[in-house]
Amino acid sequence: QVQLVESGGGLAQPGGSLRLSCAASGFTFSYYAMNWARQAPGRELEWVAGIYSDGSGTYYANSVKGRFTISRDNARNTVSLQMNSLKLEDTAVYYCNADRVVNVEGAKRVYWGQGTQVTVSS
Repeated sequence: QVQLVESGGGLAQPGGSLRLSCAASGFTFSYYAMNWARQAPGRELEWVAGIYSDGSGTYYANSVKGRFTISRDNARNTVSLQMNSLKLEDTAVYYCNADRVVNVEGAKRVYWGQGTQVTVSS
């Protein structure tokens, strides 16, 4: 059974930090790129950060570049998101996502976690 379980969400002040973690099970973690996405109330889902399956490359949305850092540990099947210099607009439910291209046409297999709430407030 595939599971992605996020943790580490909570309340932080503007300028503060939080570290999110996502524990994966039920699939071959090292085959999958991992991503974090978020959804604020009343807004569409926004991709935040991604990391290659082997950890060799990372990429970020402009809104978080320089403040957030994604990392992974393939030995422990975990991916993390270090969030620094938090802003009010970072408030959202944060989701962990795993994806892998499964055929030559580019179709993807995608798994999602249940999300963790991050609230930035003074």
